[in-house]
Amino acid sequence: MPTILRSLLAAAALAGLLAACRPVPSAPEARTGSDLGRPALAVQALTGHMRRGDFSAFARDAVPPPLHARLEAAWRAGRTRWPLDELAFSDRLPEVMTALAAPDAETTLAAGFDRQFANATREIRAAAATLGLFGVQYVEHQGDFSEGERDHYAQLVTAVAQWAAKAPLGEPALAHAAIPRLAAAARAAGPTSAEGIAAAGMDASLQRVGAFSLEARAVLAGYGLDLDAALDGAQASLQVQQGDRATVRLRYTLAGSAIDTVLDMERIDGRWYLSDYLRHAREAAGAPVDGQPDVPATPAPAATAPPEPVAAP
Repeated sequence: MPTILRSLLAAAALAGLLAACRPVPSAPEARTGSDLGRPALAVQALTGHMRRGDFSAFARDAVPPPLHARLEAAWRAGRTRWPLDELAFSDRLPEVMTALAAPDAETTLAAGFDRQFANATREIRAAAATLGLFGVQYVEHQGDFSEGERDHYAQLVTAVAQWAAKAPLGEPALAHAAIPRLAAAARAAGPTSAEGIAAAGMDASLQRVGAFSLEARAVLAGYGLDLDAALDGAQASLQVQQGDRATVRLRYTLAGSAIDTVLDMERIDGRWYLSDYLRHAREAAGAPVDGQPDVPATPAPAATAPPEPVAAP
């Protein structure tokens, strides 16, 4: 698969990360740590970071401070690329951005696209449908996913595959316009090789990738996948709170497909976090040096809370 298509599909895969934490766009004045004090608003706080392409701030607010420090150390040691590991194609992201940042990227990638994929609409759509079927089977039966993740990601894979099966991914004019934009964004992001990422550290690297993602999302909109428009109308509501545990129902439309999922959350030191992100982050960081857990995780007695709607205006 040529780099241009990889970059487009990798950008589309950002929908998984964006959708998991993006029920509504947050107002500039509502982006403080205090937003983490309520389950639905904690999701909204992460939303604001992703809306601005601020992956560094997202990583900061997605986990408690002690765990964030351990993740930074693991990143520099080359043991993890969390939270990029939450994305499909994350292992190919440095390769894609390096290829796009090459001095002759515009010429080389355009020629490669023309040679292999220009006007190959039928073949690309068939491949997208096949990958969608395999992707759903994988997330439903394999991988290290919670039941909630399996349900959510299966819906996401289906939605993106349906979009790709109809999108003009083989259109030469669109590709020739997209390649220079993605190449310029990759160059502006700076070095993203495995060595460069480790040396820069987690925060700086996430800032680079986040900046690139903004342009990639704009390019995707030209292919009919407008992530911002799709997610602006999403709705989140508190379903149940059980002491330091809660569930938030998230509903939105992605590429014409309705997504309806439930997010598990937990409260730590007065702040709410997505449970699946915490689980993956703890695994990525490894065991604490002193053998003690980062945070307490003791369920409290069950208590049902009234719905807490959070919807786009």
